[in-house]
Amino acid sequence: MDLSLTLQRLVILIPPILLAVTVHEVAHGMAAYRLGDPTARDAGRLTLNPVKHLDLVGTIVFFVTQAIGWAKPVPVNPWNFSNPKRDMIWVSLAGPASNIALAAASALLMRMFFSSPALLSLFPKWLLSPLFAMTFISVQLNIGLAIFNLIPIPPLDGSKVLEGLLPDSAAHLYHQFERYGFVILLVLVFTGVTGRIIVPLIIHLSRLFLGPLAHALGG
Repeated sequence: MDLSLTLQRLVILIPPILLAVTVHEVAHGMAAYRLGDPTARDAGRLTLNPVKHLDLVGTIVFFVTQAIGWAKPVPVNPWNFSNPKRDMIWVSLAGPASNIALAAASALLMRMFFSSPALLSLFPKWLLSPLFAMTFISVQLNIGLAIFNLIPIPPLDGSKVLEGLLPDSAAHLYHQFERYGFVILLVLVFTGVTGRIIVPLIIHLSRLFLGPLAHALGG
């Protein structure tokens, strides 16, 4: 293993990962706050400081897969909402939605770079290659994070969305599944099942976001 290349790869991966997980969790907290729950704010989680949001296992998964992972969930008290079941759905969707928006913004930035030599001239040449790599990774990483979190397995966001859509009796039964969710999730991640499902979607959506630029980048 080339230690120098590994370190370079880590340096390029760290900023997009930190940005993706931070934006994701802050989006959850802000949505909850807007809907009447100040729990995340009171816990100091409405911050862009990534240290407040990192989860050790989820971060390791990010670096291993370079596509999927998770952060430390922001605390939410649904009983502060006027309509707990409905509002919890919106709070849960806010995280993945923020990652799709960040992926779109990253793709737009890449398109601007490649279509504007004047913009490129503002940056030193030694910075361009890592900057392109970080932006491209940001597109794929944020798409992957959004899709992964929509999987309806606790404690992912998709489970909260599904629980909110189910009738109360079915939602109660589904909630009992939560105690096994994390173990099931780890098994699916480390056996490659989630990767085989999610990676093709990441590639397809990256091409959609980047357009003709995706072929030039080999995406």
